[in-house]
Amino acid sequence: MTDIKVSQEKLKELVVNKLTDASLVREHAEIVADVLIHADMRGVSSHGVLRTEHYVKRLNEGGMNPNPEFKITETGPCSAIFDGDDGMGHVVTKEAMDVAIEMAKKNGIGMVGITNSSHCGALSYFVQQAAEHNLVGMALTHTDSIVVPFGGAKPYFGTNPIAYGFPARKNKPVILDMATSNVAFGKVLHAREAGGEIPSDWGVDEKGQPTTNPHDVSYLLPFAGPKGYGLGMVVDIMSGIMTGSSFGPNIAKMYGDYDKKRKLGHFIFTINPAMFTNIDDFLDSMDQMIDEIHQVEPAEGFDKVLVPGEPEQLKEEVALTEGVPVTKSVYEYLAN
Repeated sequence: MTDIKVSQEKLKELVVNKLTDASLVREHAEIVADVLIHADMRGVSSHGVLRTEHYVKRLNEGGMNPNPEFKITETGPCSAIFDGDDGMGHVVTKEAMDVAIEMAKKNGIGMVGITNSSHCGALSYFVQQAAEHNLVGMALTHTDSIVVPFGGAKPYFGTNPIAYGFPARKNKPVILDMATSNVAFGKVLHAREAGGEIPSDWGVDEKGQPTTNPHDVSYLLPFAGPKGYGLGMVVDIMSGIMTGSSFGPNIAKMYGDYDKKRKLGHFIFTINPAMFTNIDDFLDSMDQMIDEIHQVEPAEGFDKVLVPGEPEQLKEEVALTEGVPVTKSVYEYLAN
């Protein structure tokens, strides 16, 4: 299916209109739109504006609070709990990251556990938020059970993504944003929208057998077998157990029970490099590392060695001038 190119401004207007029609306060709708478009511009359509219809459904059926009152409880000079009051996870996590950023600027480190949240979108948005302040950022979130654990036949953990952001001086920040499954389930959803087959190591059917048909995928597989499984467990412990939230198969499903609040937990932290080394030296060394990686001789079939997040940043540059790619069916939903 051919994508339609839409300007960033027009796409934001369409998303905001859909969300405000579903009673979400405009300020929050604009933040959600920014996070979704951030993902689409970087080529991560699984976390882009195609999610709008789902959020509208959940808002309309009472599964999210359209006008939440956030509560911040500082538990120490470098730590806090952020209660999202069942609001949009994108807004909750952005506001919580702001708290962590201020803590890191003042005391060197900021750690914020987030409770009573919902799906927050691409974590790259939030760690980039920290990197723009010359801070190291990290974000984790658990998701509902869909990933088969190593050695298991049924799912236990979710895709449980984790993201890091590292600032540089002249280069763009290094952004690592990855699910602990081989892919995020949103990529399967995007494949269903776009048509065509998927790699056989993305997921399995109801019987646990690998499939290349995105419509047959029931569960996902962890990346690198036991390694992805283990890291997914770490994410769930920090996002769920450590914030007093649900975990594993006890987490409310994203697709289903749309009238129920999901009560998701996230965990973020920020580090001020200036607390450990000279900030100018840190930024210059980051540039040196990036430049040296770029100079590594590429393997056959590759033009250049890139750092994490750079392929997405290059796509973002194209989208800024050519427009944001959106599948026709998603555009038609937003425009009508």
